[in-house]
Amino acid sequence: MSYILGIDQGTSGTKALLFDRQGKPVARGSAVLKTSYLANGFVEQEPAAIYQNVLAAVGQCVDVFLAAGGQPGEIEVCGLSNQRETFVLWDKAGTPLCNAVVWQCKRSVDICNRWKEAGYDNLIRSRTGLLIDPYFSGSKLVWLYENDANVRGRIDAGEAYFGTVDTWLLYCLTNGARYYTDYTNASRTLFFHLKGLHWDRELLQTFGLAGLNLPMLKPSSWSFGETDFDGLLPAPIRITGMIGDSHAAAFGEGCFAPGEAKATLGTGCSILMNTGTQCMDSRNGMVSTICWSTSETVQYALEGVIVTCGGTLEWLKNELQLFTDSRQTEEMARAVKDNGGVYLIPAFSGLGAPHWQMDRKASIAGLTFGSGKNHIIRAALESIPYQIKDVLLAMESDMGIGMTRLMVDGGISANTFVTQFLADLLQKEVVTIGQPDISALGAAYMAGLSAGLFTDVDSLRTLNSEKKVFTPGAEVAGYYEGWRDAVRCRQ
Repeated sequence: MSYILGIDQGTSGTKALLFDRQGKPVARGSAVLKTSYLANGFVEQEPAAIYQNVLAAVGQCVDVFLAAGGQPGEIEVCGLSNQRETFVLWDKAGTPLCNAVVWQCKRSVDICNRWKEAGYDNLIRSRTGLLIDPYFSGSKLVWLYENDANVRGRIDAGEAYFGTVDTWLLYCLTNGARYYTDYTNASRTLFFHLKGLHWDRELLQTFGLAGLNLPMLKPSSWSFGETDFDGLLPAPIRITGMIGDSHAAAFGEGCFAPGEAKATLGTGCSILMNTGTQCMDSRNGMVSTICWSTSETVQYALEGVIVTCGGTLEWLKNELQLFTDSRQTEEMARAVKDNGGVYLIPAFSGLGAPHWQMDRKASIAGLTFGSGKNHIIRAALESIPYQIKDVLLAMESDMGIGMTRLMVDGGISANTFVTQFLADLLQKEVVTIGQPDISALGAAYMAGLSAGLFTDVDSLRTLNSEKKVFTPGAEVAGYYEGWRDAVRCRQ
């Protein structure tokens, strides 16, 4: 037997799973990671804690595997997925220069506004495929350069090493021997020339970061190095896959061809639609990015970022105390025959793609004395499919072709009210793979491909075939028109 270790290092913690060559998990470990939410929208994590978090999850997973009779020598390779825009700066000795700056951090809002006023929009968009937004790494690094004298001095002296979380972990796992990233993570930094597949030195010069050290660029499926996970394994194994978590989910879901799309339903929502080997420029509020890559091909994608998805339910639970467990919401939504004309616009942190109204506030429209908490719960759940349809319509307009089907994953995909309403709204099949740890699976697939454990990408289509398909039923187009009216009516 041979097994692949798939690691998903996320914002709230790390999950480590061992998969067999059929893509089935046989052991799992997890560890919670602390995030510091500070004043002025600053969000940070400790770089050493991120690394130790991975070791804790892997150690737990390996212990479970060994307790079930597995042998360490059966673990052949490792694939790593990670929170994407979060980054670390360190020196040649591997000592962090500051805390990791998390993708949620808003410290660089003023810098983004300054760039827009300077007319950098088209330059950045044409080179990187991205929008000017604090969500991406580059503007936050510029903030550090302008506000931290030590960081500025180290960058100018060529002594600062930049990396997203994948690069930082690889550096730690190989004791500083390997300094690489993959195309998907590079494509989220504002430093990467999307069509040329290289670091854009002109942009770095424009940002004042000419002295910054950047990792070597490679496809997601590649031999990145080897590690024994700080002694957790008796012998080193190869790291043969690295990929951003949302891209890993798309690959794990099987978005291998143009028009195939996935939506990850978590705190927020990332929707990726494969556009094939062609990098498409969006006219409708999407960003262009890498979908996934191997040594044989680079696949591009359009991405729509929905800022608030499951976060709405957390707010209703914690602040309004409308329920105690999010699993209750499915029954509550079905307890009323329709939404009663109630619409919840979940702009708690602004409204993302394709609207990009980042100054907008959340609101509830259509309340009457006949409205109850079940209507509000239903409106909150419906807001997820509505936002997804907004994004997919924009993507289809950009591509000029219709989506073939939508794969969904993430915790909220277990809510069958949401998935069935989504199928009804899109009038397309919505498919769940029945595998909750899809990013870890996608990373494992990448690792297995590079190691020769899988024949090719097409061979992966036969794996994890126990999918649940939600077919379109009731026509709910009228509800969507009500949503669009509510979005247009800003309060």
